Amino acid sequence: MKNVKKTNDGAPGAWQVQNAKARFSEVFRRARTEGPQRITRQGQEGVVMVAQEHFDQLVGKSHQPRNIVQFFRQSPFVGVELDLERDRDNGRDLDL
Repeated sequence: MKNVKKTNDGAPGAWQVQNAKARFSEVFRRARTEGPQRITRQGQEGVVMVAQEHFDQLVGKSHQPRNIVQFFRQSPFVGVELDLERDRDNGRDLDL
């Protein structure tokens, strides 16, 4: 487990907005090295600063194909031979 320093709000990774503004470089550095940094206004949750890589994982940008062709080219089924044949379905007998 990482050794996470507490900010002057008392909670790890929590900043009051005025302190976050005054120490933006430190908030930025901690978001990159220690993880998400919460920025609050008047004790209420506000926003979270996260590293770009973490954000991309959250929104799926790094894994999202640009178009439908790329989607099919990246499919885990590329090169796999699938058996797509089915037994003929003749329906079922119903009493009407």
